[in-house]
Amino acid sequence: MAVLLSSLTACSNSPASKKLEQSLAADPLLQNNPTVFGQAKNKEISTTRTVQLPTDFPKEIPIYPNATLHEVKPANNSENSEPKTITRWQSSDPSNFITSFYRSQFQNRNWDILKQPKDDTEGIFEVKQNNLLLKVTIPPKSVTNATPNQAQTATELLIEYLPNKIASNQPNLNQNSSEIPQPADPQFIGPIIPNANLVQQPVIPKNTSEPQEFSDLNQAPPEWRKQIQDLATLGVLSIEPDQIKPNSNYTNNKFQPNKIITRREYARWLVAANNAMYANNPAKQIRLASANDQPAFRDVLPKDPDFLAIQGLAEAGLIPSSLSGDATAFLFRPDALLTREQLLLWKVPLDTRQALPAANLEAVKQTWGFQDTGKIDPKALRAILADFQSAEQSNIRRVFGYTTLFQPKKAVTRVEAGAALSYFGIQSEGISATEALKLKV
Repeated sequence: MAVLLSSLTACSNSPASKKLEQSLAADPLLQNNPTVFGQAKNKEISTTRTVQLPTDFPKEIPIYPNATLHEVKPANNSENSEPKTITRWQSSDPSNFITSFYRSQFQNRNWDILKQPKDDTEGIFEVKQNNLLLKVTIPPKSVTNATPNQAQTATELLIEYLPNKIASNQPNLNQNSSEIPQPADPQFIGPIIPNANLVQQPVIPKNTSEPQEFSDLNQAPPEWRKQIQDLATLGVLSIEPDQIKPNSNYTNNKFQPNKIITRREYARWLVAANNAMYANNPAKQIRLASANDQPAFRDVLPKDPDFLAIQGLAEAGLIPSSLSGDATAFLFRPDALLTREQLLLWKVPLDTRQALPAANLEAVKQTWGFQDTGKIDPKALRAILADFQSAEQSNIRRVFGYTTLFQPKKAVTRVEAGAALSYFGIQSEGISATEALKLKV
C-alpha cells in the first residue's frame, strides 16, 4: 500500500494519474440530483397548472376577492339554448361571508335580482344586467378532501353565465383601465365597468341632519311612536335611497317600522343618533372617517355612501374590525340583516363609556336568566352583561321587554332599532331623544 501511494504521489502530474482521479471522482449527476436509495431516480414532474378565466368572461361579474379559480367548463345545455359557461372557485372563507359579499355587490351595482338566498348561509343568486344572465351558487357543503397545496376546508363557489356577446363586441373605451385594479390585484373587490361614457359620480354621504316626517308611524307600537318621532325630528333616521324612485319627484315618507334593518342602516343611525344626542358635547361624539382613510373592511370602500360612518365606528373601536385586532372581521357585510346580539355589541359601549366587563356564558345566564345563552356569540357576551347594569334603562328591557329567550340571531326591525337609539346612557345618567330636542337650538 505504501508503495502504491508513493507511486501515485510521484505520478500526480502524469496523464495516467489524471484519468485515475477522474474515475474516482463523484458522479456530477449524483451531486446535482441526490437520490435516496430505494426511491425512484426520476425527478417528479409537477402537474399543477393555472386555470385561466375565459376570454369572454364579462368584467361586470363580481369576483370574490379571496377565491381561487379551479375549473372552467361548459354548462349542460339543451341543443337550442345558447352556450353557458360554469366557473368553479374555492375559498377558505365561510359561505356566509361569500353570500353577504354577492348580496351587497348585486344590490349596490343595480343588478336585477331574480332569485336570492333567504339568509347569508348558502344558496343561489340569479341576476340579470342588460344582456348578461348570471347564476351564482354557493353550495351548503365544504370541500374536505383537499388536494396538495389546498386548504383543508374550503367553500365551493359556482359562477354560471351566459356570455354577453353584445358587451364583448363593444370597443373598450376606458383609456385608464391600467389604473383600475384587475382580478389578479389584491385590491380588486368587484366588477369593472369598461364603458368610459358612464361617468361615475362621487358618492355624497347621506344627509341625516334634516328633520324627517313619516306618514306610517301609526303602524309602530304605541309605546314607541313618541321616541321614533323625536328621532325623526332630530334627523337621524335616514332611509335607504333605493326606496326612492329614480328620475321622479316622488319623496319617500314611510318609515316602515316592521321592516328588517340592515347593518349599514343601523350603523348610520347609530352614529347620527349619538352625535345628535351629544350635539353640545364634542367629547362624546363619534368622529366620521375621511375618504382618504385606508378601509377597515374589504366590502366598504370610500365610494360607499356609508363609508364615513362605518369606517368611523371601526376607527373608534366600536365595531369588530382588523383595527381592533379581530383578524376574522375583514368583511362588514353592510347589507346583511342586523341581529339582536349585534345591536347590543355596537350600542352598549356608547351607553357605558367605559371598558366592558369580562363575561362568560355562566355569568350572563345567572344575571339575565336566558334559556338560550349558549347561542350568543362570545364577542357579544360582555356587552349583554354590561347592559344588565342599566336595569330598566337597559336596551334589552326597553326594546324587547321581559323575556327569558334572547334569540341572539333574530333580525331586528326598524322600530326596535329606533327604540334602542332613543336613549343613550346608563340607569343613573343618560339622555333621551326628547331631552336632546329640548337642548337643540
